[in-house]
Amino acid sequence: MKKIMALILCVVMLAGALASCTTLEDDDKGAVIDVYLTNEIYDFDPARGFNDVSTAKFLSLIFEGLTRLDVDGNWEAALMDDYTVSQDDAEGFKIQINLKATKWSDSVPVQANDIVYAWKRILDPEFKCEAASLLYDIKNAKEVKLGNASVDDLGVAAIEIDVLEIEFEKKIDLDEFFTKTASPALVPLRESIVSTNPNWAKKASSLITNGPFDVKRIANGSNIRLERSAYYYRDTTEDGALDEYVIPYRIITDYDRGDLSDQLEAFLTGEIFYLGEIPLDARAEYAEYANAYDYPATHSYLFNEKNELFAKPEVRRALSMAIDREHVVEIVTYAKAATGIIPPVINGADGKSFRETGGDLISTSADVDGAKSLLRSAGVNGGEFTISLRDDEVDLAVAQYIKGVWEELGFTVNLKTLRYSEDLNDSTIIIDNYYTSYINGDFDVIALDLTILTSDAVSALAPFAKEYSGYGVNMEPEESDDPEADEVYLYEERGHVSGYENEAYDELFDRYFETDDAAERESILHEAEKTLVDDAVVMPVYFMQDSFMFSDVLSGIGSNFYGRSFNSTKMKDYMSYKDIDESALQGAED
Repeated sequence: MKKIMALILCVVMLAGALASCTTLEDDDKGAVIDVYLTNEIYDFDPARGFNDVSTAKFLSLIFEGLTRLDVDGNWEAALMDDYTVSQDDAEGFKIQINLKATKWSDSVPVQANDIVYAWKRILDPEFKCEAASLLYDIKNAKEVKLGNASVDDLGVAAIEIDVLEIEFEKKIDLDEFFTKTASPALVPLRESIVSTNPNWAKKASSLITNGPFDVKRIANGSNIRLERSAYYYRDTTEDGALDEYVIPYRIITDYDRGDLSDQLEAFLTGEIFYLGEIPLDARAEYAEYANAYDYPATHSYLFNEKNELFAKPEVRRALSMAIDREHVVEIVTYAKAATGIIPPVINGADGKSFRETGGDLISTSADVDGAKSLLRSAGVNGGEFTISLRDDEVDLAVAQYIKGVWEELGFTVNLKTLRYSEDLNDSTIIIDNYYTSYINGDFDVIALDLTILTSDAVSALAPFAKEYSGYGVNMEPEESDDPEADEVYLYEERGHVSGYENEAYDELFDRYFETDDAAERESILHEAEKTLVDDAVVMPVYFMQDSFMFSDVLSGIGSNFYGRSFNSTKMKDYMSYKDIDESALQGAED
């Protein structure tokens, strides 16, 4: 035990600047670092999967947008070099953005049209993406999403190969807009890659990225290999240094080592050097040694109002009241009891914590008697339903506790773990059953990480308003009993997957996007959050934290809003580990 504790103490000490070679010579490409980054990822599409924090942590390593968010949620230029503003009565309010010179991981230059394509994809009426409202300040964006305007009417264009022009509905706060463009959902994508292959984001051979790292291997989710992109802002014509912007050569996560307990053992014995998830049964023991940061996500339960049992808000509110959130934090360890939907790491327009300004909207302790009273007033004395969740030990432990509480209220509660399954037509393609169940509303209650898509609360709250849900319109033909009848298309607006409908809530976001006043916008967001809590369509459980440990062999692990950055990570004496890593990699590929 003393040996283990000594190792752990080494882990958490912040290593100083370690001597490490960053001038590469001969065949030396840099450090190969074995790590456990996060839970398994099967789909790297940046416009999907933001109900799982593991995806958000990974995407910032492999994609880069116009802007990025620092650890405090402030935007800074990324792909954007500079911009100019123009405004007149005839042309309206426009900006022109000059892009930095960089390339995709296959050496093709990143172009302004790649951003145009990615944003038009999100705004396609048939494409379901809750990030759509982040673009609604752009001229005609909302009308395009709702099928009332052609995508060609969208106020975004590539006027030169490296110049993006954006026209807005009116004059806007550009700081707020550039905060939104830092969302991992709004990064550029190559049309020739994405539009021709529905599985482009699931295989390393077709996953083309523009971030600091390139995904070189995805072995059925069990082995993910990242390598430094040779084209990330590198001037290849002048033979710029390979490690000028990204120091490590390769980062390997091998899930075949076993479960999280096995990964922890590998970390303690020096087989891996960074542990991005800590086993649930070891969290209390290592709580004082691990690094833990507030994360922009709230683990929540979403009720499907299309299930008659959850049609009344009193029922949903009662289920929420019965939960002891402080007890859940004891289960999870790296968490804070939720007092609202928006986590404390999100700031408002005044720079203060949105959560602190909004106050506590939910009690962290349980009120079982109050819950039972609410159920009696709603005329509900039981019923059967299923909680859907990911195949994750933390989510399962929380769900088992909540299941027990709700069964004490008289309900019959089932747990359904949604695992990944292989496509029978191609054994290398994985189907994410959790994502498909969520996006199609195929659940009674679903556990999700409600991840904030920017450092602004609007991205989490707007999707519950019908025209801002990001689900566009239903363009399926109306069914008819007459086989000879012409097809009639309904073009119905799709609301939130939960089936939540509230006209007053919808009007709040009409007002939000109409006003220019920052204080009024924040006031609207606080009112919107309180409305959602009162209606209890979403049940916040705990504010999430990112917990990790790293060996003192490493230094220079950075942070951004969505997790860790490894661009500047150095590994002491990495050459002594290299032969072992190369040999193991060769064995995995054989």
